[in-house]
Amino acid sequence: MKVDNKQKYSVPALDKAFEIFEYLAANPSPKTQSEIALGVKRNANQIYRILVNLEQSGFLLREPSSGRYHLSLRLYNLSRSISPIDQVRQCAMPLMDDLAAKTGLSCHLSMLHQSQSMVIVHANTQSSVSLNIAEGALFPILSSNSGKLLLANSNDEVQKLLLERTESYLHYSEAEKQALEKELIQVQQQGYIKAPSMATLGVYNFTTLIGKPFGKVIASLTLSSLNNRLEGLIASDEIERLTLETAQQITEQLSL
Repeated sequence: MKVDNKQKYSVPALDKAFEIFEYLAANPSPKTQSEIALGVKRNANQIYRILVNLEQSGFLLREPSSGRYHLSLRLYNLSRSISPIDQVRQCAMPLMDDLAAKTGLSCHLSMLHQSQSMVIVHANTQSSVSLNIAEGALFPILSSNSGKLLLANSNDEVQKLLLERTESYLHYSEAEKQALEKELIQVQQQGYIKAPSMATLGVYNFTTLIGKPFGKVIASLTLSSLNNRLEGLIASDEIERLTLETAQQITEQLSL
C-alpha cells in the first residue's frame, strides 16, 4: 500500500501546535484549554502538554487568575525578522538567471516600496547587447508596467493608499480616474501586461504577476526586449510561456 508523504512525515505534536497558533491568532481574546480544544476540534487532554510546552517556550502566555491562554509577541517578533524582499530575492535569482539564459533576454523583478515600484532583482543575459536595469531603481506606479501590474493586483485598501500618494493621480479628471479603474480591472483579470516600456523608449516588456491577486506579498516579473516585439533567440509565444512558467515557479517556491 502506498503511503501518503503527508502521513509518512507527519508530526502530530507539531500539527497540534500549528492548529493552536492559527486558532488563537484568529480569536485574539484569551481562551481556556477547553475552548482551545473545541476550536481545534481536539480532546482537551490531547492538547494539554502542547499548551504547557508552548507556554514554557514563550509562545503562549497564561493568565494566572483565569488560566486562559493567548499568543505572546514571540511569533510576531520572529516574523518581523524575516524580510519578504530577501526571501523573494533568494528564491527568484536562480530561476530568473535560467529564464534569461533560455530566452536570451534580460529580466527583472519588482515590488512595491514607498508607493513606487522598486527593482529588487535583475538577471542579465550573456548576449552582446542587453538591457540592464539597476537593482534598487524606483519607478512611479503609474509610469511603469510593473507599477501598474502591482497596483492592479493590490487589495482595495492598499490601492487607494497608493493612489492617494501618487501626485500625478491627484491631478486626474474624473474621466481619467474612471479610465484608469477600468484598465486596472482588465490588467488584474488578464494577469499580465504586454506593451512598450513606459519608462524607456525602444523597449518592449512582458510583465506578469508573482503571487496571488490581492495577496499580502506580490511582485512583478518583467522580461525586456530591445526590439519593438518580444522576439529574441526563440519565438515570442515561447518567451511569454517561459516567463509565465518562471513566475509560477517562484510563486510556488515562496508558497504565496
